[in-house]
Amino acid sequence: MNRYAPVLRALGMVVMLFALTLLPPLVLAWVADDGVQAVYDEVFALTLLCGLFLWYRYRNVKREMNVRDGFLMVVLVWTVLPAFAALPFMLQLGISHTDAYFEAMSGLTTTGATVLSGLDQLPLSINLWRHELVWVGGMGLIVLAIAILPLLGIGGRQMFKAETPGPMKDAKMTPRIASTAKGLWVVYVAVTVLCVLGYRVAGMDWFDAVCHAFSTMGLGGFSTHDASYGYFNSPAIEAVAIVFMLIAGMNFGTLFVAVSRGSLKPYVNDPEAGWFLGVCLVSVLGIAVFLRANAVYPDFAEALRHSAFNVISIATTTGYASVDFAQWPLFAPLWMLFLCSFATSAGSTGGGIKMARALLLYKQVYREIVRALHPNAVYSVRIGGQVAPQGILFAVLAFGFMYMVSIVSLTLLMVFTGLDVVTAFTAVVASVNNTGPGLGEVGPSTTFAVLEDFQTWVCIFAMLLGRLEIFTLLVVLTPAFWRR
Repeated sequence: MNRYAPVLRALGMVVMLFALTLLPPLVLAWVADDGVQAVYDEVFALTLLCGLFLWYRYRNVKREMNVRDGFLMVVLVWTVLPAFAALPFMLQLGISHTDAYFEAMSGLTTTGATVLSGLDQLPLSINLWRHELVWVGGMGLIVLAIAILPLLGIGGRQMFKAETPGPMKDAKMTPRIASTAKGLWVVYVAVTVLCVLGYRVAGMDWFDAVCHAFSTMGLGGFSTHDASYGYFNSPAIEAVAIVFMLIAGMNFGTLFVAVSRGSLKPYVNDPEAGWFLGVCLVSVLGIAVFLRANAVYPDFAEALRHSAFNVISIATTTGYASVDFAQWPLFAPLWMLFLCSFATSAGSTGGGIKMARALLLYKQVYREIVRALHPNAVYSVRIGGQVAPQGILFAVLAFGFMYMVSIVSLTLLMVFTGLDVVTAFTAVVASVNNTGPGLGEVGPSTTFAVLEDFQTWVCIFAMLLGRLEIFTLLVVLTPAFWRR
């Protein structure tokens, strides 16, 4: 066990830190007297003591974590924390461990899929806890993507060093990770506060504004109402959501640099930002025209309103819904699910393969076409004005291959258990891309509670696989990883 002592020591510290996130719902439970006070007291004490035990047991370990420890640490954090986060759901709502773990994993991975119904009647502190999980998971994932994964060699953005913060420029762990993480937190909190104010001005009450700001910035899609944004039926609230979903869908490293420099130039130089906004704009207009042409809405303005909100929501892997878009002609929801596979930027709270990888894959395919026509031509894959190293291209190709293999394999497994193809495929796509709603039995008007326990665990694995960029989890699952 001494081999893993540095990891367990660090995990204990993370668990103790995570215990502190239980304080806001604990305080709300006492103030609102919603009947959950005792549950939060017990969960807080248990989480804090477990973390304290791990840290105390290995407190004298001097060895620093290496790259292999980093992989294990990341996987442990994203599997252990949901176990503690699930306890309030189990103890208060009486749901099974499987469903509670699914809800917690969905929140922390910012997926936003839910097994709960009757959200409007949930205790206030439970609803706050669900949304806080998304918010905390969102920033945790940003720090993971910007500060940790590149140092493990799998971040996919090592080449974008000029316009990104400190750790992205380094080849090994340095104190800059801590300073960058602090800077990211400051920006994240500031934008979240602006989102809260935006929702409040648009017509939400303070509680809804805080909860929905948490899930908007985390691109998690949880709502305090079963009808999601259809409950508000407000173009102003939807407009606020669209703005902040777009902000959260772009690289927070770029936002950090832009705020630090007081300039929008980093966004101009970011090769993902323009493509992200362009793809979203074209898709919104295209689906609006498609919906009007199919007489789904009586006029183009209404079609544009619902297209803008729901397309941006799914493209950014948020998962809100203002209407049951599963009832639209099939092309529209399928295109939206396709968008969630690649539209968001690396270093955002979104899921999918990310726009950076999609651009590299597209340019590599184009290069192969050029080479087929002109075998002697020299054509370099460039992105952001830089030539992509062959190592990154190979890594992106491998990632794309494993992404497709994962979706096909998990879909076949779900179909084997008896699900229809549409439900199975879209549940897997929505889980791997951390999007939330799918189609069929897991559409925006239903919940994932319709799934059997084994199917639910497949979706849990898919959420974790997608959120940890596939290879992070697969590395730990290989026998070679555990050999000395």
